[in-house]
Amino acid sequence: MAIETMTWRPGDAGELPGALDIIDQRLLPAVAERLVLTTVQGTWDAIKTLAVRGAPAIGCASAYGVVVGAQTAFGASTAEAAAAARAAADHLATSRPTAVNLFWALDRMKDTIARAVESCEDGAALCAVLLDEAKAIHQADVETCRQIGKHGAALLPNPARVLTHCNAGGLATAGYGTALGCFYAAKEAGMDISVMACETRPLLQGARLTTYELQQGGVPVTLMSDGMAAFAMQNGKLDAVIVGADRIARNGDAANKIGTYSHAVNAKHHGIPFYVAAPKSTFDLSLASGQEIPIEERAREELSEFNGRQIAPEGVPTWNPAFDVTPAALIAGIITEFGVIQPVTEANVLAVLGEA
Repeated sequence: MAIETMTWRPGDAGELPGALDIIDQRLLPAVAERLVLTTVQGTWDAIKTLAVRGAPAIGCASAYGVVVGAQTAFGASTAEAAAAARAAADHLATSRPTAVNLFWALDRMKDTIARAVESCEDGAALCAVLLDEAKAIHQADVETCRQIGKHGAALLPNPARVLTHCNAGGLATAGYGTALGCFYAAKEAGMDISVMACETRPLLQGARLTTYELQQGGVPVTLMSDGMAAFAMQNGKLDAVIVGADRIARNGDAANKIGTYSHAVNAKHHGIPFYVAAPKSTFDLSLASGQEIPIEERAREELSEFNGRQIAPEGVPTWNPAFDVTPAALIAGIITEFGVIQPVTEANVLAVLGEA
C-alpha cells in the first residue's frame, strides 16, 4: 500500500501533544486527502462517518483517540489525564456497535491506564505511556496482517481467481490487510493471482477502495456488482472467496459487510471454498453464536440517495443493516495470525486461538 492509513503526527514540541492523522476514506479514490484529528469528538466522528473504517483500523484509531483525550490534561496531574483518557474511551465506544476490535482496543487502553496511573508522575508521563501502547497496537496489527496473509495464500491454488467483498485491505487495517493481505502475500510469493471485487452497496467500499488498493499493489482486479457473484461462480470464473470480518462468535459465525452471507450461500452451492480472514482481536468469545452479534443499522439516505441525488421515492421505508452474519457451517476456514481454523467449530476456534 502506497497510502498510510493512519499515523501519529507529532506536535511542535515533540510527539506530545500531537494528533491522529488519517486518510479520509470517504473521498477515495478520486481524492487522497488526510484528516488531522485533535479532539475526541473529531475521532468519534471520523469512525462514525466512515472516514476511517474496517474493524482493525477502527481499533487502532480508537486507541490513538484515547491519547488525544488524555493529552487535554497533558500539563495537569496524572489523575486528571487518566480521567480524560477514560472519558475518551467511553465516548469512542459509542461510535459503532458491531466491530469488536473497537472495544478490544479500548479495553486494552483502559487496562494500560489502570496499570500506569500509580507510576506516572504527571499527565505528560501518562500520555507518553498511552501513546506507546497505541503505537504497539498499531504495529502489532501490521505484523498480524502479514501472518494472516501468509496463511491465506497457502490455501489458494496457483493460478487463483478469488472473489472478495467490501474492503479488508490496508485501508481497513493498520496496513497490509486481512483478506487482501492474502492476495498481496500470494503475489509476493510469485503466484498467479487475480481478484474479482464486488462493488459493495450501498457505500461502494469494494468499488472505491478495494479496486484502488489492489491497483496500487499491482494485483489484477476486476470490478463487478454484488448481484453478479453467483453468475461468476456458475460460469467457472472463481476458485475461492476470501472476505474479512467485523466480529466472530465463539462458534465461528462471522459478521461482515452486508452481502457477505449471500456470497457464502452461493459459494457453498457451487462447491467453492469460502474463507474468512481476521485477527484474534476480531473474535468475541463472550458470544456463543452469531445470533448475539449486534448489527448496526445505518441512515436511510445511504439507500435513498446517491451522491446527494434522490434515487428512491420520497417517504419510502428503508432497511439498511450494515452487516450480516455468515454461519460457521458455510465457512471453509477462518484465517488467523495463528493459522487456519478448519473445520470451523467452537473447539477448533478455542484451540487455534489458545483459549481452550
